[in-house]
Amino acid sequence: MERKSVHRAVAMLLVAAGAARAQAPAPATGAAPTPDQQIAAAVLPLPTELRAGARVLGYWPDKKLVQLRPGTNAMTCLADDPGDERFHVACYHDGLEPFMLRGRQLRAAGVKGAAVDSARFAEVKAGKLKMPAQGTLYSLTGKAAGWNLATGAVTGASRLYVVYIPFATDASTGLSAQPQPGGPWIMFPGTAKAHIMFTPDMR
Repeated sequence: MERKSVHRAVAMLLVAAGAARAQAPAPATGAAPTPDQQIAAAVLPLPTELRAGARVLGYWPDKKLVQLRPGTNAMTCLADDPGDERFHVACYHDGLEPFMLRGRQLRAAGVKGAAVDSARFAEVKAGKLKMPAQGTLYSLTGKAAGWNLATGAVTGASRLYVVYIPFATDASTGLSAQPQPGGPWIMFPGTAKAHIMFTPDMR
């Protein structure tokens, strides 16, 4: 009789343990892909010959932005943010790193929207933040579902090419300040963030 009681007690403990496991919170969703997966996707916006040598920043571990791979050329690529609902990767010339890094720091401190640029512009004007004479940026943006982690393929994403020319204006460049389908135009003219926008369907 005593042995049966022991068996029943053990069985009850096993059932309780199973129930506890069932009630435990599930692992967090949206975990960052592996470093190799992030690197492969992050460099896709670049011309093929620049991909192997680009420095890559990504989200690993714990979704914190870290360097996943050092670079051997002048380009830095940002992997897709696992906390973002869209798929977005971008690569830029290292001359733009101070400006880009400052933006990340401000956002991490809780600064949002247009206030990020306002703070950076003020720092550039004060000589605290250095801008290059020019710099390139390439990006690829689409739906998160368009990124196949198993194959590394990205479908349905749009490309964007940018050339930063700080403080240039539409008058100084002869470019329109309005979007030009199939052609370049200038955004943020007269500011530290002035840049020429290019679309991939240009001829």
